[in-house]
Amino acid sequence: MRRFLALITLALTVMASPAWTLECQRLSYLGTPYTVCEVDPASEDLRLFHSDARGVLGSYGRIDQMLANEGRVLSFAMNGGMYHSDRAPVGLYVEDGMEQTRLLTGASDGNFGLLPNGVFCIRDGRADVVETLRFAKESPQCRYATQSGPMLVIDGQLHPRFIPGGTSRYIRNGVGSSADGQRVIFAISDSRVNFHDFGLLFRDHLKLPNALFLDGKVSRIYLPAEGRADLGFPVGPMIGVTVPLAE
Repeated sequence: MRRFLALITLALTVMASPAWTLECQRLSYLGTPYTVCEVDPASEDLRLFHSDARGVLGSYGRIDQMLANEGRVLSFAMNGGMYHSDRAPVGLYVEDGMEQTRLLTGASDGNFGLLPNGVFCIRDGRADVVETLRFAKESPQCRYATQSGPMLVIDGQLHPRFIPGGTSRYIRNGVGSSADGQRVIFAISDSRVNFHDFGLLFRDHLKLPNALFLDGKVSRIYLPAEGRADLGFPVGPMIGVTVPLAE
């Protein structure tokens, strides 16, 4: 009987296991180790997450609790932009077509205000990193969007204020996109890196013309298929890919 129950439990576990499809790899570039994950926005369910009826989500576990109602789980997630002390987004934030905070185009303090900054915009079948003033001019209709800064790469050029050999080094994460919006690559440094070298990763190694810094110091990634769940204080916006639970 115990063996029979154990087999039932195993079968249910297999039936309820997600179908992980995300392509992630670990690599080293200019002496810094990274974890990078490529997402196909045309075929994968890429979203932004911030809050539900109970308030700010703040963690991967809370997102999975919310997704359970859809029969889905996260296959990947990382923090998705800067936030205030109450974890409200800094700058533009759009979730499921609803603008929650507005676009900021002027100079401000900190990394966000290191102009030019930019917006990560998810639309049907594509996702793009767009410099903020261009975004304001073109007004693309994003289903999901998060504004952050600085831009790492702008039309194939590094941010003009990045300094080779810069001494400001942190764990950092960001996102880059191809010109046609069909390739989206997320990266997190697995050791401290400066802005200049982080930008070179996206431009010269990943060959992406536009890339956006998402955050530093609080940067973390969630890859359940690999048993990785970076821990830390609750955060504001998060980016994630969801997959259905197998039936």
